[in-house]
Amino acid sequence: MIPRIARFRSAAELRSHLAAIAAPIPLDDDVLSAAAGSPLAEPLAIGGRAVGNRWCIHPMEGWDATDAGAPTPTLLRRWTRFGESGAKLVWGGEAVAVVAEGRANPNQLCAPECGVAGYAELLTALRDAHLAKFGTLDDLVVALQLTHSGRFSKPTPAGRSPRIAYHHPLLDARHGVNPADDACVLTDADVERLIEAYIAAARDADAAGFDMVDIKACHGYLLHEFLSARGRPGPYGGDFAGRTRLLLGIIERVRAACPRLLVGVRLSLFDVVPWHKVGDHGEPFPFADHLPYDCGFGVDARDPTRMDLAEPIALLQLLRDRGVVAVNLSAGSPYTVPHIQRPAAFPPSDGYPPPEDPLLGVWRQIDACRQAKAAVPGLPLVGSGYSYLQDYAVHASQAIVRAGWIDAVGLGRMVLSYPELPADSLAGRPLVRGLICRTFSDCTTAPRHGLRSGCYPLDAFYKRLEPEASALKAIKADS
Repeated sequence: MIPRIARFRSAAELRSHLAAIAAPIPLDDDVLSAAAGSPLAEPLAIGGRAVGNRWCIHPMEGWDATDAGAPTPTLLRRWTRFGESGAKLVWGGEAVAVVAEGRANPNQLCAPECGVAGYAELLTALRDAHLAKFGTLDDLVVALQLTHSGRFSKPTPAGRSPRIAYHHPLLDARHGVNPADDACVLTDADVERLIEAYIAAARDADAAGFDMVDIKACHGYLLHEFLSARGRPGPYGGDFAGRTRLLLGIIERVRAACPRLLVGVRLSLFDVVPWHKVGDHGEPFPFADHLPYDCGFGVDARDPTRMDLAEPIALLQLLRDRGVVAVNLSAGSPYTVPHIQRPAAFPPSDGYPPPEDPLLGVWRQIDACRQAKAAVPGLPLVGSGYSYLQDYAVHASQAIVRAGWIDAVGLGRMVLSYPELPADSLAGRPLVRGLICRTFSDCTTAPRHGLRSGCYPLDAFYKRLEPEASALKAIKADS
């Protein structure tokens, strides 16, 4: 039986459990306010800009834009809450598809439709809320995440419409790709057009006043998939130089086109072989016939159930040297290895029960980030996976930032239920236990079934949101 985090009544109790499962996540005994010397209150320099504290809001993928991909009141509410959070680094706020065919869902923000006016609307909502609550914008840095969903593209309600870098022997069948059909494989000419789309989206973000763009290369989406395209011929596959050429090329072109704009990257630092649900549990896809495994980035080719950080660290060094101002580190993919990417007590409807104590998944990400930080000095890094720590997310974040294992701590799911957690912790206010994310995964289950993504259990707005709230209850009852 995996113990629930809420049952631990002190950091000491949780620390004892962490020792028992060999997941030595550092924990402070108490939450410290800024006045009491919290390391999370220290400023962070990113690309010549002073970020006011070490809290970061992760970019998330909304299902609540218009059909064409423009902002809606529900989406703007989320950005307003990000502005009220107290975090001084908002890393993307939202995943924006640079072309319509690359949307992960039919209601994702889309760059061509959103344009300068839509971006400005997002930014104004966030900045106005932040200024009203905290009195200054001088130490706030806001980014916009630019993406193409690749294998996981679903731009219309009709179903998936994958666009891939190469055929994957384990994932093609799972995601409706005919291994003998190359029509969905991007040609080199397609890639060149895609680079132009990233530049156009970055120009619009720059014109709207964003401080930074994030070139998304994580979670199995297109640019992440190119990093493992060993079997792809031509300039965008094969060796390490070929597989990193697309990401580095986009970065170079964006920096040249928008010299004022900072450029960051959200990167899956490691991956493992895909998992799937078998009966009542999850297990890796059979991979014995595919060794050495050549379809992953940050994967041990001899044993793809394990990570290998050699290439990711080499890429981080290249990103630093090419002018990337910070990297937001994640892991794996929520579609193929959710227990690696997003440790949770309760799986989404299309997932599998946790095969390990999710705290082991949290520790795996923290430790990998620690190794990356030690190997790549001079590059600010943001860590992920902290939401599962729940009542003790701040205790761990303080200790890990103080130790220099990471520069800033990112929150995703947590700020859907409790956006004010950063502000409350730094002000010395007690955390509101009734708002702390318990990783019910409703924010994932809902969009996987075409519903808007939000915290239905804890956010009163979503509790009252009909017909989505009723539909989600029925989906969960049937799963």
